[in-house]
Parts: sequence; C-alpha cells; structure tokens
Amino acid sequence: MASSKGGAASPAVLRASEMEKMSVEQLKALKEQIDLEVNLLQDSLNNIKTATGRLETTATSLHDLSLRPQGKKMLVPLTASLYVPGTLDDADKVLVDIGTGYFVEKTMNEGKDYCERKINLLKSNFEQLIEVCFQSIFVLRMLRNCLHLEIVAQDT
Repeated sequence: MASSKGGAASPAVLRASEMEKMSVEQLKALKEQIDLEVNLLQDSLNNIKTATGRLETTATSLHDLSLRPQGKKMLVPLTASLYVPGTLDDADKVLVDIGTGYFVEKTMNEGKDYCERKINLLKSNFEQLIEVCFQSIFVLRMLRNCLHLEIVAQDT
C-alpha cells in the first residue's frame, strides 16, 4: 500500500490493481478499517447537520428577538428544557456562545453575522466531508468486490 512518492497510501485512493495483489486477510482487515472510517464520516456528517440546524434556529431567534420591544416579558432558555421568566432589557446586545462555555457580548448584527459565518463554515465542511465519504464508500464497494472474487477463486 505505498504511493508513488514512497509514503503510505490512503485507503480512499487505493486502485483495483493494488487490491488484487492483497491476500484475503489483508483485504478483510482493510475492509474493516474502511467500514470504521465510513461510519465515523457518517457520524461527523450527522453532527455537522445537527450543529447547522441549531445555528440556523439561533439566527432565526436572533431575528425574532430584534423585533421585540424593550421591556417585553419573555421566557429565557437556560438549557434545552429549562426556561425562566425574564424581561428584555436591550435587544441590541446578545451573549454569543463561542464554545466550551465561553460567551462574548456582541451587538445583534454581530451575533447574526457570527451565526451566518459559522453556518457557512459548517456547510463548506459538510460538502468536503461528503466528498470524502463518497470516495470511501466507492473504495469499500471495490474492496468488497475484490474480496468476493478472491474468496470465489480460493473455493475453485
């Protein structure tokens, strides 16, 4: 499994000719490795999709919040299922969760911009990851076919 430059080849760039030279045990081990890789990629895709959905909901909530008048009574979410009563003090300033429990005070427009930038970044990452996932699935199918042919050849 060496590339032409001397380094190890990624499983996603294996060629059928390289697979034909492998033993059944090597093919099975590689199949398990690529199965794991595909599962991890699919989990990552699901996580990105979930995070994108949350950010889109947040952007919508920021827009709705900007339309409310000062002094408006509302429920403030502390967690996904716990809300406490509150009063809107200043709709132009929001706290933005930037990760790992850190919050930054931003203006409403800066908060919306932050959400949009994160959404665009996640969508870009999603597109790149889906491409890698399709490549890995293609290699996995080639590998399964090669493994099947090897096993049939051994039985004859």
